[in-house]
Amino acid sequence: AMLRLRLLTWDVKDTVLRLRQPVGESYAAEARAHGVQVQPETLSRSFREAYGAHSRRFPNYGRGWGLSSQQWWVDVVKQTFRLSGVQEDGILTLMAENLYRDYCSAQNWEVLPGADETLSRCRQRGFHMGVVSNFDKRLENILSRCNLRHHFEFILTSEDVGFAKPDGRIFEKALRLGGVPPEQAAHVGDDYVRDYRAARAVGMHSFLLRAARQGEEPEVPPEHILPTLSHLLALIEK
Repeated sequence: AMLRLRLLTWDVKDTVLRLRQPVGESYAAEARAHGVQVQPETLSRSFREAYGAHSRRFPNYGRGWGLSSQQWWVDVVKQTFRLSGVQEDGILTLMAENLYRDYCSAQNWEVLPGADETLSRCRQRGFHMGVVSNFDKRLENILSRCNLRHHFEFILTSEDVGFAKPDGRIFEKALRLGGVPPEQAAHVGDDYVRDYRAARAVGMHSFLLRAARQGEEPEVPPEHILPTLSHLLALIEK
């Protein structure tokens, strides 16, 4: 039976947009511009450590901890460089502020193959469309600069809403904005826990974007799995 869907919600990172290059490469290029040599691999490792520690201490970009998301990111970037052996405070602040700005531009992001076409076709079929993303408030700008903003009626980021996936409240807000009950909505994302399982927990349908090479998740029916975004409409209209 064809699903009676009226609303589609979308994750962004690694679903419709991805980084053009690893974080370590971008950070190393910024360091080189200031005459500082650090290996990209070292920076990538340090970034994972700094990001993980800061996320545990101040979840959701410091929202509720009196931090702005910009300050949160500046602290993560500075700590990434410190863990990689760069200590000079003036240069750390400068690099962190430059990188915060760079990640808001289209130069660091690229649209995933098939994403623009799939979003266009979904809109042409009359679906309501929105974003549900664990992201800071730069997201709307990034989507505009990557020429995807016009596909969506609303953009919900965890920073703006105050809840991060898998918290069901961010999906419930999307359902209110879309004006549909959960059984008439589906979420598309690449993360089993934050996207697939979280949307299903509030009663929505869900599709898991997953390249064949990725490890097998717990039971996900094959008709819920998207090898690429281009498979979505065929699954919805079956």
